[in-house]
Amino acid sequence: MFSTLLVALRASVVTLVLTGVLYPLVVTGAAQVLFPREANGSLVKDEQGREVGSALIGQGFTRPDYFQPRPSAAGTGYDATASGGSNLGPTSQKLRDRVVAEADRLRRENPEAPGPVPGELVTASASGLDPHVSPESALWQVPRVARARGVDPARVRTLVASQVEGRTLGVLGEPRVNVLTLNLAMDRQFGGPARTLASP
Repeated sequence: MFSTLLVALRASVVTLVLTGVLYPLVVTGAAQVLFPREANGSLVKDEQGREVGSALIGQGFTRPDYFQPRPSAAGTGYDATASGGSNLGPTSQKLRDRVVAEADRLRRENPEAPGPVPGELVTASASGLDPHVSPESALWQVPRVARARGVDPARVRTLVASQVEGRTLGVLGEPRVNVLTLNLAMDRQFGGPARTLASP
């Protein structure tokens, strides 16, 4: 019996060392060598070198001179510690009321926007932390942002087009625009202190 216990103890120690120490060290080291930016959180810095967020986690922007992301159902909104959707289904009256209220707000804030409000601007993503919107949703907001910044809408549209990220590996997903990096690009090109960026 003692020999069986010794074998089990040795197997446990070896497994603990392999899976609890060596494997995490190897994976962490490989990530730091191969993908250092991603491994460290894909942090985004402003012109002064201050970290203002992550390219992987959405944050709220409410000022008219910034592009707005999708709404968030994560915690109290854009809470990275409480990622998740609302779990409200298509027959939910609460979801319908929230979508209608959000659409009304967007129409009021974007009176010159072309066409109907894009659906993604009134519905939260499954994580509640999606940092991207479609190019169409960003372009829909151009008149408001251009007016608030006092610049030609054509210049803002050009900047949006320059920020469009293609499909991953050329085939996965859809073209998208990262709202945080777009707003930082707006500040770089048209001015505006980065300290006015919303907190994550």
